[in-house]
Amino acid sequence: MNTVSVEILKDLFYMGVNDRETNLFENMWPLPQGVSYNSYLIVDEKTALMDTVKITKVDGFIDSLKDNLNGKKLDYLVIHHMEPDHSGCIKTVRELYPDVVLVGNKKARGMISDYLDIEIGDNFLEVKDGDVLDLGRRKLTFVNTPMVHWPESMVSYEPNDKILFSQDIFGGFGALNGTIFDDEMNFDFFQDEMRRYYSNIVGKYSKQAAKALEKVRNLDVKVICPVHGIVWRTNPERIIEEYVKYANQINEEGVVVVYGSMYGNTEKMADILARFLAEEGIKNVKIFDVSKTHDSYILSEIWKYKGVILGSCTYNNSVYPNMNQLLYTLKMNKINNHILGIFGSYGWSGGAVKELSEFASEGGNFEVLPTIVETKGTAKDEDIEALRQLAKEMAQALRA
Repeated sequence: MNTVSVEILKDLFYMGVNDRETNLFENMWPLPQGVSYNSYLIVDEKTALMDTVKITKVDGFIDSLKDNLNGKKLDYLVIHHMEPDHSGCIKTVRELYPDVVLVGNKKARGMISDYLDIEIGDNFLEVKDGDVLDLGRRKLTFVNTPMVHWPESMVSYEPNDKILFSQDIFGGFGALNGTIFDDEMNFDFFQDEMRRYYSNIVGKYSKQAAKALEKVRNLDVKVICPVHGIVWRTNPERIIEEYVKYANQINEEGVVVVYGSMYGNTEKMADILARFLAEEGIKNVKIFDVSKTHDSYILSEIWKYKGVILGSCTYNNSVYPNMNQLLYTLKMNKINNHILGIFGSYGWSGGAVKELSEFASEGGNFEVLPTIVETKGTAKDEDIEALRQLAKEMAQALRA
């Protein structure tokens, strides 16, 4: 059995599974450290299961559910989010507990039919903002959080023990290697994977996320139970503040230099530029080869640091194809509150720098630095001086 079951508080059980087999989340984002899918069970006068897990982990999950119910029937299955990694076992749970009442909002009801092809009949309780589900000692109040990051997304709050069941909000990549609770872990060990999760999965919907977080901040929260990652039982304020920074794209002083290079000319410009940034006193400089590093990691670092400098060789009169993919990813995720620099090279005719400049005007909310460096072939003395000027402008803008 690969389901880990732990009692968080009296009669509140964590039932999570670790997935180290899936290579790509959403068949797109790398999972070198795996991911967890978290479910929770409240055992009260009425019993309530909070979401399920991915269907590939159903066996251990069902074993854990039966053990924690200890012969009781399951009264409610609360559906905070219909993404398959959380709704995957709904069919199985209904087969085992045919009288269970599914609880969700209006949009979730439609998605149950669309995604799972099941008829729910009268065994569905539709809830709206502020509705309360009485379980006995514990009561769940529902708060809709649309487009964080699906339209049916919602959270629930239990005021007696001040527990927030937060669905994807406050989640993170990474399997839980024995550390289920925040007081058991080194936060720095998980922080990069939390930010990568946010920037990859939720980032596009940061405006909606910021609104949802304002709702959450009005609640007195002592425990946060997300559907991915760590359960926050000691210092939930830390992850709330971290997510507020992510949602509002509050970033740190530093520069991410990303280049696409075929024969080394653009790479050489990136290295020269990085040295000039260091000479200007910028201590956080990270360089990425867009052909080597997946967009997932580059996006996450850009979410962290305020400065971004993009460089591309010209490929068939256009931007380098792998750089073009990154531009699409940045545009899709609505990058905001960043300073952008541009450089590139070409052989016999240009195109890359022109397209990078077009991206600057339509790809997000950027402050674009005035010096744009484009060299024919390898960088000449005047190109190197222009790179020095670009570094000066970036340093000044970061400290303005």
